[in-house]
Amino acid sequence: EFKWYSNCIFTFMKYSIPFLLAVFFPLLMLAQKEYHVFPEDYKKSPGKSTGDGSLLNPWDLQTALNQKNNVVNGGDTIWLHEGVYTGRYISKIESNLTNKFIVVSAYKADNVVLNGNIQSSLGAVLDIKGARVIFKNFEITFLGNFNRNMKKANFKKVDGINHASGETCQFINLSIHDNPGSGIGSWKYTADTKIIGCYIYNNGYDDSDRGHGVGIYVQNISDKNRLIQDCVIFNNYYKGVEIWSATSGTKMEFVKNVILENNVLFNNGNPSGVFKDNVIVASNDKEGINVAKHIVLKDNVLYHNVDFYDKNNFGNGTSLSLGYIKKAPVQDITVENNSIIGKNNALNILYAKSLTFKNNLVYTGYVHFNKPILDYYTYWHFDNNTYFTRKSSGFRILDGSDYSLSGWNSKFNLDINSTWHQVKDFSNNNVLNLSRDIENPNKFRVVLLEKDGHQVRVDFSQYGLKKGASYSIYDVENIKKPISKGTLSNDSLIEFPMNSSEIAKPIGNSKCIKTPSNFGVFIIEFSQSAEEKKSFFEKLFGWMF
Repeated sequence: EFKWYSNCIFTFMKYSIPFLLAVFFPLLMLAQKEYHVFPEDYKKSPGKSTGDGSLLNPWDLQTALNQKNNVVNGGDTIWLHEGVYTGRYISKIESNLTNKFIVVSAYKADNVVLNGNIQSSLGAVLDIKGARVIFKNFEITFLGNFNRNMKKANFKKVDGINHASGETCQFINLSIHDNPGSGIGSWKYTADTKIIGCYIYNNGYDDSDRGHGVGIYVQNISDKNRLIQDCVIFNNYYKGVEIWSATSGTKMEFVKNVILENNVLFNNGNPSGVFKDNVIVASNDKEGINVAKHIVLKDNVLYHNVDFYDKNNFGNGTSLSLGYIKKAPVQDITVENNSIIGKNNALNILYAKSLTFKNNLVYTGYVHFNKPILDYYTYWHFDNNTYFTRKSSGFRILDGSDYSLSGWNSKFNLDINSTWHQVKDFSNNNVLNLSRDIENPNKFRVVLLEKDGHQVRVDFSQYGLKKGASYSIYDVENIKKPISKGTLSNDSLIEFPMNSSEIAKPIGNSKCIKTPSNFGVFIIEFSQSAEEKKSFFEKLFGWMF
């Protein structure tokens, strides 16, 4: 009987495995092809322009990014293997297949760094020119010494990513930091772009007037939305995100249809010595044609260093500005469920023609408005906000009057269900944001605010994590070294050390001021189970072996 059973199993495996492989492998081969890239100085199999993209004969990076779509096309993956790729690169690859992307990604857990610190005429470490490409899971930076002062010899402004052409691209889980320019330029002819889960910090340079270089500079001429989601943007030399055009007289609209959702922006302007706008939505078009419109800010945390026991709350620290000049007031702007925290001028609503502002937490000296409020307030919808201001008359119209919340209600019929408190009475939910990584279900971003700097206990019970799973906690301002380790207890509560001795000064820029212990952005990563680590084929065919 046992022999008969064994023979049945053997016969089944003998005929079923070839059949299954014959069915699945052609489908997989049709679905995608894989190509491999190694640094040119990799000893075992250096990337070469004469390679064919195979694992044994890989491409160098620029050769891979030069491929035409008769070689690399939608559904294909270009794997970047471990190492430092020193150079500045132009990506010309493009998918001509609707809804199919070419993916350029670090291979598995490999640490891949694009280092732009070389002599080159190119103005970005990575310049994107092709459509329907996803770039993910690698670093874009300058390594070693380089000049960050525009007045000194041999200075060259170099952005991390310049995306001037090529629609429907995605940038996922990239670390873009320490470039002597902006982090990302996402320009008007790159419709339907998504920037998701990126860490963008320490980008920029000094000039005699101010710091220059923002986290993300955004424009959009298309009716398709531009999405910036789940990013952490901090310590850039100038502003965090500029949804903006500085030019006038263009006769067209290209600052529109942008969504900022679930991002964390803090201390932008820090390296230059003056905190600047974490987010600005505006245009400088003096003809009033190119106005910023159809913009959504939802579920974001915008923070500048504050002392919650300083009742005066003086100093620069704008977290959000709407509008710039009277002739180009922003239109159809939605600001909902955001934490907007800063110093005297955390929230500046200067020129806004139509605006929805609801369910936000605002901590500032005054909420500032410009006089055109008298022309536009009937197109505003404010409600269910929580305000903390220095004085009871915390709603200030510049060159006009200060209003208490009740006066604000009666004069403008705004914020009927909102509440007001003095800054000295500030209180909040300590967990401002808790988000699961879109690529790694064992990784979370945790944004905490505890005004006394005490440890915060965070509940992970809703995420189905296994009890006893080990974890490591990292501070995003010094991400290389964990500040705490442990195992998940039965109650699924984990303590985050807001004032840990392991929290160090921000890496990469000695001029940056560390956030005080009242605020922290942390990454917590749990260990993977053996099942989660299995490859696709191990999960699919593992029962056979």
